[in-house]
Amino acid sequence: MERRESLEGAAVALGSLMFDHVPLGAAQRTRPTIGIQAGAISFLDEGTDKVLDTFQQLGGVDTVFLATFTYGRGIAGRMPRGSPLPDHGKQEYDDNFHGGNFATPHAQYYRGTTMQPEKAPDYQNFDVIADVLPAARKRNMKVICWFEDVFRRDLPGIDDAFEVDVHGRPATRVCYRNPNTRNFWLGLVEDHLRTYDVDGLMFGSERQGPLNAAIGASHGGDPAPGTVGCFCPHCLDAARKESVDAERARKGYLELEAWVNGLEAGHKPADGAFVTFWRLLVDYPEILGWERLWNEGLRDTYRALYAKAHEIAPAKPMGWHIWHTNSFAPFYRAEQDYVKFQDYSDFLKVVMYNNSGGPRLARYIRNVSHTVFADLTPDAALQLSYSLLQYPNEASLPDIPTKGLSSDYVLRETRRAVASAGPKMKIWPGIDIDIPTGANEKKTMPDDVYSAVKGALDGGAHGVILSRKYSEMRLDNLRAAGRAVRDAAK
Repeated sequence: MERRESLEGAAVALGSLMFDHVPLGAAQRTRPTIGIQAGAISFLDEGTDKVLDTFQQLGGVDTVFLATFTYGRGIAGRMPRGSPLPDHGKQEYDDNFHGGNFATPHAQYYRGTTMQPEKAPDYQNFDVIADVLPAARKRNMKVICWFEDVFRRDLPGIDDAFEVDVHGRPATRVCYRNPNTRNFWLGLVEDHLRTYDVDGLMFGSERQGPLNAAIGASHGGDPAPGTVGCFCPHCLDAARKESVDAERARKGYLELEAWVNGLEAGHKPADGAFVTFWRLLVDYPEILGWERLWNEGLRDTYRALYAKAHEIAPAKPMGWHIWHTNSFAPFYRAEQDYVKFQDYSDFLKVVMYNNSGGPRLARYIRNVSHTVFADLTPDAALQLSYSLLQYPNEASLPDIPTKGLSSDYVLRETRRAVASAGPKMKIWPGIDIDIPTGANEKKTMPDDVYSAVKGALDGGAHGVILSRKYSEMRLDNLRAAGRAVRDAAK
């Protein structure tokens, strides 16, 4: 096995060099970035040198996207209980995962926020950046810090940062316009770039505006129209500046809540679900105004973080994780205009998880079949979604949870993203490897990984990011990614 992996590593290295002169039509493409997302626990469990060697030898990886801040299990911790552990790392679950900052926070960068920069108590004496960075440098690997908008409700000082929902109650997510939130993220950017000589930053926010959240237009939980926001003083002030009537918006969202609840209770309007939904938007255009206002709050955060990062380190890239709902919901996709991202982005990691994409798409269809597409059967809603998103030849609703989305979906979405993004911004599709799915849902196989990586590179991607974290991945699937990298270089 050691000899085989050594030969694989040599082949991957040779393949990487060959990428400098790979023809792409009449043009020449530079060597793609081959990234992998990994959290602190993998380096503690297996040893930093061993993990980095595995990345290079099996996956052809040259860039580590290091999970440095999160309170969620999506990008940190081991495999969640309920799914089999992979064939590496400690064979035990970490049910008591807490999260926080997995590097070393420095208080001087967080003076403008009540939110405390908590060192993750899971591994108190371990600084993941300080540990991984020098070892990566020895291997000519880059390190990009990767952090996401996932907090615990008991974080000290967070109570002053929450959104306010349509009923005037504290919500469960922080508000992007709240100075405590904005200054926390600015502090984290400054902390990472001034304390460590890392190669860039990536931020992820798997959230959407109040309209999409109200109708359940995602692959997550059920519609929750009564909890949407934000109607805090900072957002009300922004509405005044944008001449958006906050009270009319509030009334419109309360009407939308009644509409969703009525459909959920089985009370279908005489004019149908979609017609009455559209009528609400016509009667209360402030609903859309508030949706736009929320999205501008997120984009303003992106702009501020990008400006701060480039003020400190102009040559180091900063980019964003584009949530998987982008692949399912046309309303959400309409708000992800890649052309506009060019002004405040060096790269986008566009999630194109085709294996878990099948079960997730089925959950999205379940949600919207109870709200905006309640006039349609679930299968008809799926076919409409395929048409709107331009997805030909994908599986039917009964089959999509077990088959997943095809590698052709990855190819098409990559081409769309590259064509939309313009010449200045890099597109690094996120490729899923062993993301947990249900007992009878699609599981990742080596051929899936090979075809998805190949599809992304054939589609003109500037690289790929193997996701969502190494601690979930089986080695045969990681090896398949490396095989695709080698073959793409031929």
